[in-house]
Amino acid sequence: MALALVYDPRYHTWNSWSSLMCEAYAAQQLSINTPEEEWKQWAAGLKAIDVFVNEGIPSPEIYENWQDWALALVGAVNQPTEETAT
Repeated sequence: MALALVYDPRYHTWNSWSSLMCEAYAAQQLSINTPEEEWKQWAAGLKAIDVFVNEGIPSPEIYENWQDWALALVGAVNQPTEETAT
């Protein structure tokens, strides 16, 4: 099983964080240089990547800004498992 890689968005601008994510998932051809105003469309594309489909990541539509959504994404991907919770 592939593990999802999500960069912590704190201390990043939209361009910095989204560029890191585009680089990490280059094979999925995420849109590069997406304007910050269009972050929800970009986030929907990220959410559709196979490694994220079963992670239960939140919909970007329920967030006002990309930073809050990205932090929720980090939390969803890094949820403790039975092995790490003990």
